[in-house]
Amino acid sequence: MTASVVVLSGGLDSTVCLALATQNGTVTALTFDYGQRHRVELERAEAIARSYNAEHLLVTLDASAWGGSALTDPSIDVPNFGDPGDEIPVTYVPARNLIFLSIAMGVAEARRAGEVWIGVNALDYSGYPDCRPEFIASFAATAALALKRGVQGDPIAIRTPLVDKTKADIVRLGLEVGAPLHLTWSCYRGQARPCGECDACHLRAKGFAEAGVADPALR
Repeated sequence: MTASVVVLSGGLDSTVCLALATQNGTVTALTFDYGQRHRVELERAEAIARSYNAEHLLVTLDASAWGGSALTDPSIDVPNFGDPGDEIPVTYVPARNLIFLSIAMGVAEARRAGEVWIGVNALDYSGYPDCRPEFIASFAATAALALKRGVQGDPIAIRTPLVDKTKADIVRLGLEVGAPLHLTWSCYRGQARPCGECDACHLRAKGFAEAGVADPALR
């Protein structure tokens, strides 16, 4: 059994990751309050961690201080799915996973955890560069050079079990392992109800539709 740190946003992918990690040992769930407009996901992350009796750490950093993303800057509109724009959408948060993984690695080393889990996905995703397997492999190599454990020959592993799965695959896997999908949140706009129009809502709806099951969070 292995102790793990799981980056938990409160969304579908990270929740399935948490469910998988709990099968391997003890888990610390790590959530980031980075000034995101969809702050409801923080409440969902807390509820999800509680459902597994997992330790839940909340790290606060203010990505809105440097801006550059519709998720942290209220002056930038969250686009609807299919709106014309750049190849990498304005919902991309500069260096988000780079920062998250750096902190997760620090927590893992301090807690003597052997693995960091993150729910990045490079198939049904929005095109963010820090969700690609190339980035994860490069980061893992750099972390091994930067951490005490790494230079002593016992690097912390990064687990990305969803990186090559479709959203439908992730939904099916979540159901198989009993993940609390009804607690998850995906919408970028953070309204009382999911908007159903943003990229995150579209990808989530696509996943449940292709899996042939109703989204339990919308009941």
